[in-house]
Amino acid sequence: MDTKNVIAAITLSAMVIIFYSLYFAPEPPEINNAKNVTESTSVEDSANDKSPSIESKKSDQNKISRKESLDLTKRIVIENNNIIGSISLKGSVIDDIVFKNYNTQLESEEKVILLSPNDSQNGYFVETGWASTDKNIELPNSSSIWEIKKNDKLLPGKPVILQWTNNEGIIFQNKFELDNKYLIKLNQKIINNTNKVFDFYPYAQIVRNIKPDVTNFYILHEGLLGVFDDQLHEEDYDDIAELSEKKDKFTKNATNGWLGITDKYWITAIVPTQNKNFKSEFEYDKKYKANFIITDPFESKPNQVISNDIKIFTAAKEVEVIDGYAETENIKKFDLAIDWGWFYFFTKPLFFIIDYFFKLTGNFGVAIILITLCIRIVFYPLANYSFRSMAKMKILQPEMARLKELHKDDKKKLQLEMMALYKKEKVNPVSGCLPVLIQIPFFFAIYKMLFVTIEMRHQPFFGWIKDLSEKDPTSIFNAFGLIPWDPPSFLIIGVWPILMGITMYVQQKLNPPPTDPIQKKIFSFFPLFLTIILAPFPSGLVVYWTINNVLTMAQQWIIIKRTKVKTV
Repeated sequence: MDTKNVIAAITLSAMVIIFYSLYFAPEPPEINNAKNVTESTSVEDSANDKSPSIESKKSDQNKISRKESLDLTKRIVIENNNIIGSISLKGSVIDDIVFKNYNTQLESEEKVILLSPNDSQNGYFVETGWASTDKNIELPNSSSIWEIKKNDKLLPGKPVILQWTNNEGIIFQNKFELDNKYLIKLNQKIINNTNKVFDFYPYAQIVRNIKPDVTNFYILHEGLLGVFDDQLHEEDYDDIAELSEKKDKFTKNATNGWLGITDKYWITAIVPTQNKNFKSEFEYDKKYKANFIITDPFESKPNQVISNDIKIFTAAKEVEVIDGYAETENIKKFDLAIDWGWFYFFTKPLFFIIDYFFKLTGNFGVAIILITLCIRIVFYPLANYSFRSMAKMKILQPEMARLKELHKDDKKKLQLEMMALYKKEKVNPVSGCLPVLIQIPFFFAIYKMLFVTIEMRHQPFFGWIKDLSEKDPTSIFNAFGLIPWDPPSFLIIGVWPILMGITMYVQQKLNPPPTDPIQKKIFSFFPLFLTIILAPFPSGLVVYWTINNVLTMAQQWIIIKRTKVKTV
């Protein structure tokens, strides 16, 4: 087994996947969302059981601007240190959330908008309510106008109570409470002033009018997700749309869990009351929906009150905040709202280390360099073992070439002579492979960690790197800004990607070259290939790769100088 070929196969395979996903993956089919629907929730008996289900009455409606939509209805203002927005009195819908501390672009004052009203093109909102198997009872829906019973502004420590009464005198109340981060607690209450008994089923749903611009990168999930009885389920927008074409939907029954819609850095999630049976669905019906309904009925007797609690998160996926909610609100696996990936147990601890270095130095780029140095120290013994073997193999290249020429017509004799040479020089051709394979999950984990965490977003390094989460803005094709020309995006190959390519080229020269001339030519273009591939990647990742290459070369060069064999 040739170590060089193994490493090459693994690396080339990974790069082909990355290259394809970046440049050649077909665009998902566009969905015509020029017209959409107005929500009006009703309930009917399920075909298979007596539990209710959520459906919508549809009517076409032209979309208007977000501001126009916000001005159409009376609203309750929401505000704390992190978010600002409002609740519409029409439907008691949370449909206006803006992040106060996050800008859309580094040099822009425009804030990131998460939720928007249904009437707007990018409608994205959270709707809650009650369902019933009794079709004769009037229930609040998206057109119902709620009245304010307590407070006209939702602030931390200052809850708001909204109320709606049906034609039979049944009172529905929604009590909203806001913390100082991203959590809204909703207590749904029904006061039965009739002499009848009813069964009610609380529900909540997140609705998104159109598919947003997504990263389209295989290591990051963006779309619908949920944890149901400790099992994480992630469904892409396209998967849900395909199910819809088959007249199907994603359905799960559970007693514990949470669900939501996630972007790279933001999430909207709803958490039903735990230890109660609920049915959850992900579906596409001209809109993307993630919903749940409690399937155990709440019996409402005359002159009695029933209530249900729902937690609603409209959050930036800050690690400390998400983990804090998982612990304080006792939400199992809520930390998986951040896509840590397969190597969760590597990736997440790496974040805490790099976050510590960031708080220590005040610069995320310096933190990346420090964690790269730590990784090299941890794997120093393994790397030594690998590089020593590769160094011996490089020194033995002339002798191996001589044996291949000498026994080119006798493969069996050549194999025996090669084995004798390995034994004499105490070289195991596979010995350099195992340490590299062991390190692959670890290095992929740090790549994943830097890619998905919001903490690196809009963080500067030094010089021209103002945002480590974005690609290096310079380009060799305009002499790094000296020529007054803005090259197209595919020609933006900056200083750091070029430095990375140079370090990879030098590192390649320290390794034993392939004996096959075709392989040798392919490998000679490999640094250039990776430079082009990695140019559009976040500059923080390129800094990591470059520094890692430099430290690897230093270690490899020292080992080569110290390595000797008896035969040359």
